[in-house]
Amino acid sequence: MRRNERRRTKVARVLFLGGLGRSGTTLVERVLGELPGVCALGEVVHLWQRDIRDDERCGCGARFSACTFWKQVGERAFNGWANVDVERVHALRDTVERTRHIPRLARATDVPDDVREYASYYGRVYTAAAEVSGSPVVVDSSKHSALAHVLRWAADVDLRVVHVVRDARGVAYSWTKRVSRPETDGTDEMTRYSPGRSALLWNAHNAAFGLLGRRGVPVRRIRYEEFLADPRTELIKLADFAGLRLTTEDLSFVRSEYADLGVGHSAAGNPMRFTVGRVTLRRDDAWVRAMPSSQRRLVGTVCGPLLRAYGYPLSAPLSAPFSAPQEA
Repeated sequence: MRRNERRRTKVARVLFLGGLGRSGTTLVERVLGELPGVCALGEVVHLWQRDIRDDERCGCGARFSACTFWKQVGERAFNGWANVDVERVHALRDTVERTRHIPRLARATDVPDDVREYASYYGRVYTAAAEVSGSPVVVDSSKHSALAHVLRWAADVDLRVVHVVRDARGVAYSWTKRVSRPETDGTDEMTRYSPGRSALLWNAHNAAFGLLGRRGVPVRRIRYEEFLADPRTELIKLADFAGLRLTTEDLSFVRSEYADLGVGHSAAGNPMRFTVGRVTLRRDDAWVRAMPSSQRRLVGTVCGPLLRAYGYPLSAPLSAPFSAPQEA
């Protein structure tokens, strides 16, 4: 959208799931998407390339161009996806959505027009998705901390951030595994990082969300391990944070051991977005046994201050309870 185009006046209420990848955001998104009044969109940050340009598969299984939901969103937001200047979106992203720009975005009392223009593309998608789905809340699990800082400046977005954290050692181990991307028919794999690289990213992204909270954006931090331990209680808290009130019946799809998931329309993200049916809710603690001790020590040392702040024991047995986390 060019600057001289009329801005939408309708405000979209957005739950933005933030954190580093492999922290459980896809499962949190899918479970949230089963609640009445919530529409889960997947990782909208990738929509411009993977969906509009590459026509990858939606979470419903159809190609993006053939998905009825996304067709309607495109019509409402841009009079059709063909009217989106993807090159312009990419140019704006490369200019404003960078981790190195977060301190400037956080300090600013005003921002350049290109920041607001980039944010406006997302605002139009969110508003259209809310209208098409009839849901007052949409969920974007893009995770990127820089994008969240950009969205702070979107006039048509009521931004509420759910900061999802998971033990950095479990995250680092997950980033070393080979995972195929089903939307490419298994021909491509998801990105892999070394434990040292993922530890640095874990620190940077999580600290950035703490900074966002100190700039007036509503931020609620959840620990993935606690979400899995008591999903119903955590869902009630998240719904309250989003301005929704749940009944007992609204939570009938989830129990302490599993959740029943329907078909969703996640635009991009973890392969789990294609899962339909009963999903077991259990902690993935394979890293405790499989991660080399040298890598565990490295990640624990690099991420130690934030691990302690979030209540993770650095050397306690896995079964030990979490300590009370300090406020960011």
